[in-house]
Amino acid sequence: MRTLKDAGVGSTVTVAKLHGEGPVKRRIMDMGITKGVEIQVRKVAPLGDPMELNIRGYELSVRKADAEMIEIQ
Repeated sequence: MRTLKDAGVGSTVTVAKLHGEGPVKRRIMDMGITKGVEIQVRKVAPLGDPMELNIRGYELSVRKADAEMIEIQ
């Protein structure tokens, strides 16, 4: 299982599945990360946390812990 945390800088990936439960999963979905959406990884901080993403026409920063809950293709 590959997660968003494993995606390299400059790559474009597609969300396959969201893991997590309750409010955590709801928060990820509220940020616009849903099944089938394409995400481009723009930057990763030097220590790996956070990641800067382009999704649905806007920029979003997510923590490593949240990126591990997003399964990609």
